[in-house]
Amino acid sequence: MNKTDAAGVSPLDRVLVLEMVRVTEAAAIAASRLIGRGDEKAADTAAVEAMRRAFDTLEIDGTVVIGEGERDEAPMLFIGEKVGGAPGTGPKIDIALDPLEGTTITAKAGPNALAVLAAAEEGCLLNAPDVYMDKIAVGPGYPEGVIDLAKSPSDNVRAVAAAKGVEPADIIVCVLDRPRHSDLIAELRSLGCGVVLIGDGDVAGVIAVTDEDTTIDLYMGSGGAPEGVLAAAALRCVGGQFQGRLLFRNDEERARARKWGIDDLDRIYKLHDLARGDCIFAATGVTSGSLLDGVKYRKDGRMTTESVVMRASSGTVRWIRGEHRRG
Repeated sequence: MNKTDAAGVSPLDRVLVLEMVRVTEAAAIAASRLIGRGDEKAADTAAVEAMRRAFDTLEIDGTVVIGEGERDEAPMLFIGEKVGGAPGTGPKIDIALDPLEGTTITAKAGPNALAVLAAAEEGCLLNAPDVYMDKIAVGPGYPEGVIDLAKSPSDNVRAVAAAKGVEPADIIVCVLDRPRHSDLIAELRSLGCGVVLIGDGDVAGVIAVTDEDTTIDLYMGSGGAPEGVLAAAALRCVGGQFQGRLLFRNDEERARARKWGIDDLDRIYKLHDLARGDCIFAATGVTSGSLLDGVKYRKDGRMTTESVVMRASSGTVRWIRGEHRRG
């Protein structure tokens, strides 16, 4: 059940959905000036600074629950940082963000770099530590429980194929192109599956399962846990199923998880465990990809952006093309 204020109104009802797009647009435009320049850090810094300035124009009392790291690791937009122009008076909103999802992509001018955020009522987004997460996602229209992270990739492919009424060889799976996924890729190909390998940007990879035009049926593999929460927020708005399990490489990462209140380190999180209640997901393309076009510079000195913004309570998805004067 969504939280409400004394008047019975959800705090997100006071936040214009389009205001969130202004925030991702600002980050995307700032990062776009460094596309192909080979400097990941500079691109990320530009996006972070622009996103924070944009947040400060919003009449919210926001808290970053997923950000660029902890206070001692990030100069701004760190976990726990307060954002928004109405501290103590505006609606209390939890925010998960990635000002530049795809820093390497941007530096190399590759596809699918995004500026991304999710906003939800206070306490409704998992405060995921910056560790890896094993993920599986499928689009809308399947019976609940068709995917199960506790089962093998082959079992999941067969279950989705049966629900879709096709053979396992007809299923297409999106996987991050990483050495750690070599066994997964081999198993999928042994079933005859098509495997779409992406170099980075697993938020866009997960969202791709919701768009029939991509022909992608499943997302599998490990990536960042914060990106998992962002992707889950998007699926909460448009439908689909997602499961994630945190992966830890050492005791330091386990201690970090416990610091953020995670005691069951082997838990398999379902969609509503990661993003509950009403939530908003917004993304603006930095470089063009399967989800969005990137920032484009026109001869007349203006820029164009393409964004998507979704809301869980209404199920509304808006695709927005913006034109901006160059500052």
